[in-house]
Amino acid sequence: MNLEAVRNFRFNSVSQDFSRRDTILYALGLGFGSDALDPDQLRFLLEDRLVAVPSICCVLAHPGRWVAAPELAIDWIRLLHGEQTFEIHHPIPPEGSVKGDYQIAAVEDKGVDKGAILHLVKTLSDAATGARLATVRSVLFLRGDGGCGGFGVPGQSAGPLPGSPPALTLEISTLPQSALIYRLSGDYNPIHADPEAARKAGFERPILHGLCTFGVATRAILSAFAGNAPERLQSLSVRFSRPVFPGETIRTEFFPSGDEIRFRSIAVERNLVVLDRGTARLTM
Repeated sequence: MNLEAVRNFRFNSVSQDFSRRDTILYALGLGFGSDALDPDQLRFLLEDRLVAVPSICCVLAHPGRWVAAPELAIDWIRLLHGEQTFEIHHPIPPEGSVKGDYQIAAVEDKGVDKGAILHLVKTLSDAATGARLATVRSVLFLRGDGGCGGFGVPGQSAGPLPGSPPALTLEISTLPQSALIYRLSGDYNPIHADPEAARKAGFERPILHGLCTFGVATRAILSAFAGNAPERLQSLSVRFSRPVFPGETIRTEFFPSGDEIRFRSIAVERNLVVLDRGTARLTM
């Protein structure tokens, strides 16, 4: 990694017009509609009453594969998505025009053999009014870029979950074709669709997008604690632990405390934690 090039890298603002069709397609990628008679699920799927899943803020106005810019010299092939957070400032509309402004806030050097941590911040705004809709933070683990130095002040990571049993659990099944649907929301990385590409990356078969699993957790929070009212969800953060395979069942375990809900998600068939140290905050 060329640290000075990363420090001085400036993104162009990313503008996107999105339609109700895009909002519905995103919800379908998260498995909404598994019960086609459930009015709570249909709110996210029918255009005459449509509301957006808050986690759509993570995919709107995406900056593309900027990490592959030659001047940055990032070993992007070995990059892993480490953590994801969003904070909602105004409910995401079901259609409209948005602008994404990006900044590399910090790089933490963990050492030559341990890699580096890059902190990326997106501010998502309404393109017409300039109103801030969401702040989205991504933590990227650059496994091949340790020993290059660092800069900035990294955000604070969430602590471990309570040691007590969960107060509530909720299971959501993914479909064998979930990744093939979700990729239409903008992430066309072939490891999520092409078996050969997945094998070259070290996976036995295509894996589900991490942000899809993140969206399934958002869906679980909305269902279990918010009455499927997206305007009640203020923020959500997770640490990615392991990939999910399409078709697996995701069990989310909750540890609520006031307006803060700690959680983790488990791939039931393998009994492995796939999202950890989750925190959600809701309005009452």
